[in-house]
Amino acid sequence: MKKIQVLQKIAATGVVAVIRADSAEEAVQISHACISGGITSIEITFTTPNADIAISELVKVYGDQACIGAGTVLDAVTARIAIMAGAEFVVSPGFDEDTAKLCNLYQIPFMPGCLTITEMKKAMEHGVDVVKLFPGNAFGPDYIKAVKAPLPQVNIMPTGGVDLGNIDQWIKNGCVAVGIGGNLVSPAKNNDFAKITELAKQYVQKVEEARQHKLTTGGVK
Repeated sequence: MKKIQVLQKIAATGVVAVIRADSAEEAVQISHACISGGITSIEITFTTPNADIAISELVKVYGDQACIGAGTVLDAVTARIAIMAGAEFVVSPGFDEDTAKLCNLYQIPFMPGCLTITEMKKAMEHGVDVVKLFPGNAFGPDYIKAVKAPLPQVNIMPTGGVDLGNIDQWIKNGCVAVGIGGNLVSPAKNNDFAKITELAKQYVQKVEEARQHKLTTGGVK
């Protein structure tokens, strides 16, 4: 049941903050700023030093108030380290069968990076509930409709190339959520965490508006 709840929480907000930081401490600070702005799904990438420590601290602070996950997980060993630290979902830039098996064993959502329909089909056959379209800017929002024609059941979360100018198109075209990295967290370079909170609010609002548009127009642009 926990796995279903995590997926529902991610879908509810519709935005996952992808956090790459120079330290665990900075990752935690950025996460606080994102959560304050309404983005409660946080992906701490394992390119961040001591990412597992950041995950553990955030889980301890927020509990059920936020979903804390791990990103840039390249293998099952790293996935288990993340899960033992409290990660509630695992994201990878590519599909890995051993990682999928491990996450299924622990009932943790696994979101692997896929680009082609063949990759998505393979991931879904291995129990993947949400496919991370990566890099999203390789094709753009219109690619979602093309994929969902033969695979209407696929849940897609694009990462890479999502910004305030196009996030509504990703959602309107059928994405269950979006992952946002540099376009959201770059103000951290100047220690401007208030700006991150402001941007987070804007992204959440854009998703809400796009979803309302879909409800009132039946998905017609």
